[in-house]
Amino acid sequence: MESTGRIYRIGGHRVKVVLEAPWTFKELSAEQKGLVARLRAGEDIGVIPVPADKQQDLSVNQRRMGKEAAMTRERWETLSAEDRDAYRHALDFQQYSPFETAEEGPVLFTLRVCSGSPEWIEKDRAEWTRVVAVDEMLPFYYGYRFGAWTIYEYFPAEGISAGLFVLNADSSEGTYYPRPRIGAKTTLMQVNTSLMIQFTFATAGLDTLLLHASVIREAGRANLFFGVSGTGKSTHSRLWLAHVPGCDLMNDDNPVIRFEEGRLMVYGSPWSGKTLCYRNVVAPVRALVRLEQAPENAIERLHALDAYASVIAAASTIRWNPAVMDRLIPTVERIAMNVPCFRLGCRPDGEAVAVCRKGIGE
Repeated sequence: MESTGRIYRIGGHRVKVVLEAPWTFKELSAEQKGLVARLRAGEDIGVIPVPADKQQDLSVNQRRMGKEAAMTRERWETLSAEDRDAYRHALDFQQYSPFETAEEGPVLFTLRVCSGSPEWIEKDRAEWTRVVAVDEMLPFYYGYRFGAWTIYEYFPAEGISAGLFVLNADSSEGTYYPRPRIGAKTTLMQVNTSLMIQFTFATAGLDTLLLHASVIREAGRANLFFGVSGTGKSTHSRLWLAHVPGCDLMNDDNPVIRFEEGRLMVYGSPWSGKTLCYRNVVAPVRALVRLEQAPENAIERLHALDAYASVIAAASTIRWNPAVMDRLIPTVERIAMNVPCFRLGCRPDGEAVAVCRKGIGE
């Protein structure tokens, strides 16, 4: 079957995405190509963190990323049958484009997006063992084990299967099978999730970790803010941008952190939640800061077990898989023992930034 592939360097690791017909990579506009070139060079194009109470800023970031307006019924009616089919199967990989690379060398893993149904594995569905269910919000998925295979089934709505993601034993090969009549937008959402899952599996044990955090760089060093959902990571990063001249946003949801030559580095990634921050940047980590809402602003240094517990709770990982966790734990321990970690009780105000900066050392 006809296919096309691209290689991306994410967190220092080369990964490959292959789309089999009829799936294609959406062609970027001239404006988007220009923006991608700037993001590939690490430039800040002014994307701002989007907390829950600032949803109107989603459109601001979309404009800054050159996102096209949604397809309208009137425009759809003007398209030929061929153009409609092409539109349905074009996956918008703009968020990955800043990380695309042509350098030679092996890849850590390959993800394939196919068509059709994986009958070779679905015929034994009764033997799948469920290991995880993520269904607090839509879209959601269920995870299963079947022999050496790991299987995820995605649901964009209750009772509607969007497709299956099948991962081999060493995480070097993953395949996503969209269900018939599932469009490009939903398919891309599941491909994004599949890539993050496969990245987490494949990099465990390679001194690498995806951390659910927002990252602000100041004077060449990065501070990572994390905490339970709703704590205010994006809000706090937004306050830094407003009150600290010269700082910039590296990522707002899932940066990659990695030890290199004994130093913890943080990379921008294609996964930044609602905030469209996809910059090909890297910086040494200055501090990890766990945020907690509090009536007064105060910061304290965390040590040993407190630091470890804070970091492991923020890791974007697969806790049900003991093999992955066993490979990941030494990295978390190394972070807790060697990287400054803090707890910041804070209000959503400028003083919180001042307290944080003073506490971690300006």
